[in-house]
Amino acid sequence: MGMLSFLNALNFYTFANLEVGEHFYWQLGNLKIHGQVFLTSWFVIAILVVASLVATRNIQRVPSGIQNLMEYALEFIRDLTKNQIGEKEYRPWVPFIGTLFLFIFVSNWSGALVPWRLIKLPAGELAAPTNDINTTVALAMLTSLAYFYAGFSKRGWGYFKKYIEPTPILLPIAILEDFTKPLSLSFRLFGNILADELVVAVLVLLVPLFVPLPVMALGLFTSAIQALVFATLAAAYIHEAMEGHGEEEHGEH
Repeated sequence: MGMLSFLNALNFYTFANLEVGEHFYWQLGNLKIHGQVFLTSWFVIAILVVASLVATRNIQRVPSGIQNLMEYALEFIRDLTKNQIGEKEYRPWVPFIGTLFLFIFVSNWSGALVPWRLIKLPAGELAAPTNDINTTVALAMLTSLAYFYAGFSKRGWGYFKKYIEPTPILLPIAILEDFTKPLSLSFRLFGNILADELVVAVLVLLVPLFVPLPVMALGLFTSAIQALVFATLAAAYIHEAMEGHGEEEHGEH
């Protein structure tokens, strides 16, 4: 009876009104898009744009405040990109890797720090952009396009030799690998962010006072790690697409 009473009590509370498949749609002609993802993504983009403008509005020789924070973030992203891609070739890729890292980082933290669920929508509910599989798959597709471009621009048509070496029989596997690597990143990011938000929501429901706080702190840490993992592996894939060019040039000379 005690367990039954507990379960009945839970019926009066919901930690999320979102049902599977329920979204806040925008209809643009014949196109139906997930409005809640755009709203939260624009919020994240606005934070990054405002922070960049404030940090560069009055640049000081000795940085402080938000300028110091943004310069630290830039230095961190530059070092990350350099370590993965290499000293000679990393500079053009700093903006792309930096955008990936900062967007994912702020998106993840917004899910933990912004009370999205207090904002009511006609359908669905707001959550971190990376809490939606469409966002993470889009980031994975951008990563795929980036390393295809990196490989082709660096090695020319010779880039496609890798698909038939050492034997053309491996062509389907090589093509599949190019798409599964970034997609695995997207599913890992989506799964971790969704699981973290669900765990915090359940704990807030069951033990609403002190217990959720350490879990929320751990969620902030793992959210930052997920952004770092995605950006690091994206840079590693770009380096992998470009590698071998120097050896080919050396052989030609």
